[in-house]
Amino acid sequence: MKIFLDTANVEDISFYGDFIDGVTTNPTIMSKYAHSEHTSLIRQICGLVSGHVSVEVISSDFNEMIKEGRQLASIDSKVCVKLPCTLDGLKVCKRLSIDGIATNLTLCFSPTQALMAAKCGATYVSPFIGRLDDAGHDGLALVEDISDIYNANEYETIILAASIRSINHVIQAAMIGVGAATVSPKILKQCLEHPLTDKGLEIFANDWKVGK
Repeated sequence: MKIFLDTANVEDISFYGDFIDGVTTNPTIMSKYAHSEHTSLIRQICGLVSGHVSVEVISSDFNEMIKEGRQLASIDSKVCVKLPCTLDGLKVCKRLSIDGIATNLTLCFSPTQALMAAKCGATYVSPFIGRLDDAGHDGLALVEDISDIYNANEYETIILAASIRSINHVIQAAMIGVGAATVSPKILKQCLEHPLTDKGLEIFANDWKVGK
């Protein structure tokens, strides 16, 4: 399973570079770090990773999304245009996919949205696990349903599990066999650490001092 870091903080991206395959962003994240140098920041992030960098369009209108998507894709070959799972977003996905532009269909909350994203040639589809859980639904069940649909129909669209709120979400997504997951720096840090590991090292160090 590929791991993407959900941030536009270049310090975090650089620090966790050994563990990540790419980066995902959204307008909220970009607004915190881009300031007026939106294009410059995208180029900088692309230079730090080997895989895709998802950058989301701001527009919701078909014509504007097409224009904005192509502009984003022209910034760097690693840019993956992030589009909403709406009627217009899916139509834009189809057009950009024909042009060979990578796409990430975001805000996916149903199996049928994911099905249509695959039919439109999406590179990734991002089901939002945490937001579904917050609404009283089972986010991981959605991921399982999408995985079953894609496997049964041999779709090449990669499931990119998003809105991950816990290590358990990461574990379960990996067990389901999704192609990728995007996590915050906080969650990635938790994946790399365990208190018993730290405690064990402390014990070993103390025992070594006593033995000497």
